[in-house]
Amino acid sequence: MTLPVALTIAGSDSSGGAGIQADLKTFAAFGVYGASVITALTAQNTRGVSGIHVVPSAFVTAQIDAVFDDLDVAAVKIGMVVEFPIIAAIAAALARWRPKHIVLDPVMVATSGDRLLSTEAVSALRERLIPQASLITPNLPEAAALLDEPVAADEATIADQGKRLLAMGAQAVLIKGGHGQGAESIDYLFTPGDVLALRAPRIATANTHGTGCSLSSAIAASLAKGQTLETAVRNAKAWITEAIAAADRLGVGHGNGPIHHFHRFD
Repeated sequence: MTLPVALTIAGSDSSGGAGIQADLKTFAAFGVYGASVITALTAQNTRGVSGIHVVPSAFVTAQIDAVFDDLDVAAVKIGMVVEFPIIAAIAAALARWRPKHIVLDPVMVATSGDRLLSTEAVSALRERLIPQASLITPNLPEAAALLDEPVAADEATIADQGKRLLAMGAQAVLIKGGHGQGAESIDYLFTPGDVLALRAPRIATANTHGTGCSLSSAIAASLAKGQTLETAVRNAKAWITEAIAAADRLGVGHGNGPIHHFHRFD
């Protein structure tokens, strides 16, 4: 049996809960072979980030070319892109290799609310990467940051933001509701002419480190296996909900711990 291949382009999390490490765990959980391109090394744990070492953009290009030159990549997930030269390098390389599926998780806003990308980098994200994406997966603060406006507080505003993000050129937009309020966490999938609301119970836990990374990777893995976008998003939503619910069983670290990527194998 030949496993489908998914590639993650993202930053490394030394504590293993998010970034490249979370992506590779997710690929494995979905039965997909994972390859990786590292954009930055971070010194971090469940309590926070203490340092970031950016990988030179030319070496990001070298990693992408090495993977595509040898592996049959069925889907790509993009996470932490750090800065303008890296965004430009990723966009140029993917335009050359033209993978069938690109899932872009626009990591732009820290948990503290701080912006993680410069104005120049955000413009490059909008103009160079989003138009190549099969799907972008912003949370509520990231959707607002992409549009330079306040975070949506109601369904009508989310719908308006989703349609305008779709107009930036991506084939589909998934606005994640994890930062919302209420008993349910509702994600909205926008495709041309349609909006699908995906509901799940909101789970009371502090152990949600790597949730966004893992959800986008789960979607990419499912697309790599040949599933439709709607099926891939539904399956990923169900899996991530279970992984969050099982997170407290891990007991990793003393801060905001990771989700349980392998909960279905317990």
